[in-house]
This record gives sequence, structure tokens and C-alpha cells, in this order.
Amino acid sequence: MHCGRALFAAVGLALFARAGASGADAAEGEWSRFRGPNGAGISAATTVPVRWTQNDYNWRAALPGPGHSSPVLWGDRIYLTCGDPGTAGRTVLCLGAADGRVLWRREYPSVTYEQHQDNGYATATPAADADGVVVTWTMPQEVVLLALDADGRDVWRRNLGPFVGMHGSGTSPIIYGDLVVLGNDQEGPQRMLGTKDPRVARSFLVAVDRKTGQTRWQLERRSALAAYSTPCVYQPPGAPPELIFSSTAHGVTSVDPAAGKVNWEVPDVFKDRCVGSPVWMPGLVFAGFGYGTRGTLYVAVRPGSRDGKTAAAVAYEIGKPVPLIPTPIVKDGRLFLWGDDGQVACLKAATGEVVWRERVGGSFYGSPVWVDGRLYAIARNGDVAVVAAADKFELLARVPLGEPSYATPAVAGGVMYLRTATHLYSLGGRKAAARAGG
Repeated sequence: MHCGRALFAAVGLALFARAGASGADAAEGEWSRFRGPNGAGISAATTVPVRWTQNDYNWRAALPGPGHSSPVLWGDRIYLTCGDPGTAGRTVLCLGAADGRVLWRREYPSVTYEQHQDNGYATATPAADADGVVVTWTMPQEVVLLALDADGRDVWRRNLGPFVGMHGSGTSPIIYGDLVVLGNDQEGPQRMLGTKDPRVARSFLVAVDRKTGQTRWQLERRSALAAYSTPCVYQPPGAPPELIFSSTAHGVTSVDPAAGKVNWEVPDVFKDRCVGSPVWMPGLVFAGFGYGTRGTLYVAVRPGSRDGKTAAAVAYEIGKPVPLIPTPIVKDGRLFLWGDDGQVACLKAATGEVVWRERVGGSFYGSPVWVDGRLYAIARNGDVAVVAAADKFELLARVPLGEPSYATPAVAGGVMYLRTATHLYSLGGRKAAARAGG
């Protein structure tokens, strides 16, 4: 057992060494989960243009249905999901990265259910690796976790039990080492009183074997409000990696990925729903919550130690305006908060001191990504706002995609992929480099 845990830790440390100090820089050809490597939203690409026209796209592919999920990539394959608004049927789609050609398409029947008007039946972003893709979706009767191989064949499917939530679901799975990890924080009974739903929520964190789908560990949780945040992996100096989760009921939680045990927790910091996902820099973890359509509070948490000798604690707080849905960016000592209402802020990440706060305009559900010193985010109306990720605010461009989007861009192989309600666009790479060269 100890040898297995040591090997698991060594693999985790090796993955982080390849990806950079915070596990943030995207390897060539990989954008394997929501917001890319470790959810940091940071790419090493230098071939994505600042502004562009319809003539600059490498290709545009029509999608079989809408979805709020973001595309993920591994090698030459793009995976994404779509949901039928009328039947709730789910589609898992694989496209060729070079030309947008459909390599395979799988359809899964489902049932409709009541959810938030701005949610959908394909909200969770898939997770990909060399073996294929893992997707998740929910219905009142079942939380589905499904693995397909790179050719679209079912490998395993898990029913993780019923889902209770007023607004539907949205958290995405991640692949870490030989595990698939999913947060399943559901709606507590105090929120369901007065509804027609008599079920009692069962919240838990779960890790299953990547190859077989069998449960490796499951950590039971209290239920308060359904969480939509996706975990990240924090790397303490000289110690094994830790999974970081955020939720209303438990605050910020660190879990040992090998054993499924809580390392430390900062509870009672969130009074309402967690939607944006946690991010980190050495020595600090950032997470937040909000109410309605706006964020309420972000906290910078100083992680604790596994042996309990050092307790985790809030280092500082950031009050309104902060995001509810968009996940922040931490890069080069700066924390960039992209608000739902188009307010963007740059702060000193170590202290929370505001460097600037400006309004770019628009309404945002998608999260920003960092590419070559710039932040890219897609507004709900489909406009892509490009802002300088610098100590001086500068709105560099605003490019319309022509239709709504709730998704976050993906960047792999020097190319950015932008999802709208009906299409996926490929932008940058060799075409952009050739154009820049004259």
C-alpha cells in the first residue's frame, strides 16, 4: 500500500514538473479538461491573433446541438458534448483538429427535467487523455459517468445514484493519474422544501479507476447547495499533490487523491452557491461564491499541512465586485477576475491589492483563458473580448462570433477553438503565423 501511494505521488509530481510550477502551461496538442491543464486556463501558444475576421478561421464546423460545455483536445482529436433541448438526448462528438471533420458521433437517450433557464443538457466539459474521453451528465434518476475510447466505443458506464438540484448540474470530471475524479455536491433539503421533489440529496466526492470505472474511493459530504465548480490539483512544496474542491457546505477542501481522505478544510466561508472553479499559486488557493447572477466574495486560502500541525486559514478576502460563474486566472503574480457583468480586475495575487478594475461590457458565463499575455473571454452574445493581461488595462479587441455562447475557449497546438450555440471555430496556428509573417 505504501509503495502504491509513493508511486502515485511520484507520477503526480512528474505530471506537474512537465506542466510547470502550477501545473498550468498547456503541453502541445493537449487541452484535456475544463480550462486546460489543471483548469488554470493558461496556454503557451503564440500563434493566436489579437483580432480577426471571418476569413481568418482555419475551419468552421456545424454542431448537432447546443451545449455549454467547452471543447477538449488530445492530439489530433477534439471532444465535445451537445444536448437536445426537447428530448435531453446527449451527443458525444469527436472532430479532427486539422479540419473539423466528424470522426465519430454517439447518441444517448435521456429524460427532460426542470432546471435553470440558462442551463442545458450538455453543461459539463469532458476530460480527455490518450485512451479517449470521459463525460458526465445528470438526470433526476441518475448521475452518469461514462468513458469512451478514442474511436467512440463505450468502455464503461457508472450510475452514481440520483441527482437533486434546483438548477440542474454543471461540474466537470477530471482525469488525474489513473483516476477519474468527480465532485457531486447536491442540493440540501432546506433548499428543496416547498418543491415537488421529495428526494433527499446524497452528496459525495468520488474517484473511479480510469480503465475500469470501479470506485477507488468515495468521500461522503453534507448537502447545502449544488456546486458547479470543478476541482484542481494543488502542489505543496516537497509534498504529494492535493485535490482542491469548493462548495457551500464544506468551503475549500483538500483531499488526498491516493486515499480519498481530507487533508485540510476551511469551512463556513461560503454563504451561497459555488460556481467558478478554484485556482492556485504557490502558497495560496483562490475560490469564491455568489448569489443570483453575481459573485459575492472570493477568498485566498493559505493551505494547511497533512499532519494537522499547520491549519488552513483565509489569508485575505476580496469583496464585490467578483465573479460568480467565470473562473479566474492566476499568472505571473497577478490574479485576474473576470466578472459576469463584464467587469475585469487585476490584483496582486499575494495580497489582493487592486491594480486596476475596468468594465469591458457584456454578460459572461464562459471563463477567460490566458494566451501570449492576453485574456480571451466569450460573452453570452458571442462577442470575444481580448484584454491585455498587464498592469495597465487595455481592451485590445472585440470580435463578434455572430451567435450566443456560454462556453470557454480551448487552446492546443497553437490553435484556439471557440464554441457557439451551433458551431465550433478553429483560429490561429500556422495560418495566423503565416499571416503575421506577411
